[in-house]
Amino acid sequence: MTLTDIAAPSVFETVESEVRSYCRAWPVVFEQARGSRLYDEHGRPFLDFFAGAGSLNYGHNNPVLKRALLDYLARDGVTHGLDMSTTAKRDFLATFHSAVLEPRALNYKVMFPGPTGTNAVEAALKLARKITGRETVVSFTNAFHGMSLGSLATTGNAAKRAGAGVSLPHVTRMPYDHYLDGRMPDFLWFERLLSDPGSGLDRPAAVIVETVQGEGGINVARAEWLRGLADLCRRHEMLLIVDDVQMGCGRTGEFFSFEEAGITPDIVTLSKSISGYGLPMALCLFRPELDVWQPGEHNGTFRGNNPAFVTATAAIDTYWRDDALRDRTLARAARIESALGDLLGEDGRSGVALRGRGLVWGLEFTDGERAAAVCRRAFELGLLLETSGPHDEVVKLLPPLTVTDDELDEGLGILARSVRHAAERVAL
Repeated sequence: MTLTDIAAPSVFETVESEVRSYCRAWPVVFEQARGSRLYDEHGRPFLDFFAGAGSLNYGHNNPVLKRALLDYLARDGVTHGLDMSTTAKRDFLATFHSAVLEPRALNYKVMFPGPTGTNAVEAALKLARKITGRETVVSFTNAFHGMSLGSLATTGNAAKRAGAGVSLPHVTRMPYDHYLDGRMPDFLWFERLLSDPGSGLDRPAAVIVETVQGEGGINVARAEWLRGLADLCRRHEMLLIVDDVQMGCGRTGEFFSFEEAGITPDIVTLSKSISGYGLPMALCLFRPELDVWQPGEHNGTFRGNNPAFVTATAAIDTYWRDDALRDRTLARAARIESALGDLLGEDGRSGVALRGRGLVWGLEFTDGERAAAVCRRAFELGLLLETSGPHDEVVKLLPPLTVTDDELDEGLGILARSVRHAAERVAL
């Protein structure tokens, strides 16, 4: 081997921070993306069951959304608008109200915080504390709500919390659904703490919850558990915040993930796929009587990302004027559950659990190394998957909602081969 045979470090290694993560799992340089596939700079295709961590529910470069965006830019539409009134914002608000909120009888005001999920969560927490005059917020085991300090305080993952460098106060943790394996009635501990003046629990301003914990390991809350939580919040005058950043915009079937449970949260956070095109955008929704903000009291330089308003409007007009996408999502969910159930039934395969809703599914392995081995093999075979869970022990499936049946079958086939390969490696 000569010196010229040794690859020089890439600019990503010499210039970019060590904090980078996804590129370590997928060590190629991507150049193009269309629909459900990414292509590296050599033209090799990868089927994408990651979908921008849920930011690309309608696939890469969706042609309808791309056309709307290109037309808007071609006519010199406003790009950066802070919270100024623009035609793009007006069109989005009117469309979101008529196609999403009104059909669901949801009377929410719409707030544009900074353009990320954690911005929306920060706004929700701040608003809840402002309204109630209380500091404590209740979140749940294995929750993930963002990486800025307020959101991170409500996040459960120890590794992510360790990066804060400061204490993360004013949050109390409660067990999520199934956390205690059914050995305790729902909310028994929570209710007792709220009712006992000697418990030491300060009266909470709000409870924040994900209906499906994506980063936490695809933990799915039962509809009856969510209804019980909503009732508990109502009886104890705590605001209920549903973090729908990853599970909203149709990921679980309905537009909002809480619809199945028949609850109406006080506050809802949306981001990721609300723009439809992977452009930064976030919303904080809340009941009109909670709109106590003073002008400019919570703001952000990029809360007026008008190109995102354009693609969001096109996405809602295209996919949410009827129930077609919801019905396709639920049908494909059944297809995934059946295929993965068959996989786990092979040869009495043990030590693997399946769970999910809509088009978010997880395979839980006994340890993180087995899950990582599945994802590595899948990448070698041309499929992008990530892990989640407290020990990265869950292989997470997050395909675009627009994935075709053929693409879904192809991805599930690669996943099955990868699971078998990892099992064979363990056996050796």
